Amino acid sequence: MTTQYEKPVIQKLRSGLMNKFAGGTPMHRKVKTDIAGVAIDDLVSQFGSPLFVYSEQTLRRKFRAIRNAFATRYSDVTFGWSYKTNYLKAICAILHQEGAMAELVSKMEYDKAKALSVPGNQIILNGPYKPMATLETAVGDGVTINIDHHDEIEDLEAIATRLGQTIPVGIRLNLDAGIQPCWSRFGFNLESGQAMDAIRRIASSGKLRVKGLHSHIGTFIMEPAAYSRQVEKMVTFGYEIEQACGWRMDYIDIGGGFPSRSRLKGSYHAADVMLPSIDEYADAICDALWATLKPGHTPKLIIESGRAVIDEAGTLITSVCGTKRLPDGTRAYVMDAGVNLLFTSFWYRFDIALDRPISGPCEPSVIYGPLCMNIDAVDEGISLPSLSRGTRLVISTVGAYNNTQWLQFIEYRPNVVLVAETGDVELIREAEDLSDLERREHLPERLKV
Repeated sequence: MTTQYEKPVIQKLRSGLMNKFAGGTPMHRKVKTDIAGVAIDDLVSQFGSPLFVYSEQTLRRKFRAIRNAFATRYSDVTFGWSYKTNYLKAICAILHQEGAMAELVSKMEYDKAKALSVPGNQIILNGPYKPMATLETAVGDGVTINIDHHDEIEDLEAIATRLGQTIPVGIRLNLDAGIQPCWSRFGFNLESGQAMDAIRRIASSGKLRVKGLHSHIGTFIMEPAAYSRQVEKMVTFGYEIEQACGWRMDYIDIGGGFPSRSRLKGSYHAADVMLPSIDEYADAICDALWATLKPGHTPKLIIESGRAVIDEAGTLITSVCGTKRLPDGTRAYVMDAGVNLLFTSFWYRFDIALDRPISGPCEPSVIYGPLCMNIDAVDEGISLPSLSRGTRLVISTVGAYNNTQWLQFIEYRPNVVLVAETGDVELIREAEDLSDLERREHLPERLKV
């Protein structure tokens, strides 16, 4: 067998302090041969590569840990599963089995929840766009509706008029929790008085009754104290509403935003060092509740966690399909999965392992996907040994947002499987083929060959 000649590469030695913004390029010797006890080789042999793999055991364990952290500190807490984070039917069904409500932000998500037979009293409807027909259905189903803007007030008042009844609603707030960026696009601003103006507007018609408050202060929030400030402001505003209108708040919905173990690009430290524990978040939130609530008033605390629940349960297996040197001498690998499947790679550096031990020196490398786009880079600063075609990379902590934001672009989307608690591997989304792309297309007769 002949080997291909590769001319030597001279790389500049960079000395001095490590750039904390580069994320570092550690010697890569991490190996992962199985997922939830099932061998990588067996998974790929049966379902192909690339392949998304979810661990039911990890998913249930993470949900229970977060739920128990709050349930042991506050007497009435409910979780709403954020469908936008991952709305695969099997994932949603597992979390509904665990007792989570469905937290939805669109008609499409509402349709998915209804198809899973989620009852209306177990649905929370958020988001800035709620079509009139969806609002009418939600009112009839007894859904918890959190109003985002004045036009929704008018829509709901019109529905109340047609039904001849007062409709209970919540309203969404945006507020300053002391962190940046401040999410001000959604809901009514608290500090400017906009939120109280909306309350007075609702009270003036007599067609709606505000029974709860909702606020989501951001995503991947690393400061538990931000939630303390959020809760204090929400509870205080709730009592201002009670004094002005006589409506006592039945629930305080603080949204989500808890981080997962994914590492944000630009962060130097590992997740174990950077991330507060879920107990620290629970302490901050529940301590603020008990300190601000009036004696005898214990509204339901609703938490809409998504990323922190699902991210660690998801893994992507991808294979090397080409190797090359870039003009500057950097080693590059072309994989069968890229940003089409890992949309969140624009923001996160994933935990990447090899599927087998590989000897030899490591060097800074770039991992590209299969798309004919220069932006299709999964990792541009990873240090790897020399990989041959067919080597697999196991990319962990990818369960959040990648299966909802993945792209129908250039490549078919692959199989998705679930490793059940029994160890059985179940197909939960079948790989696409041409029929999926063209099912809704129509070719005019005059264009047919």
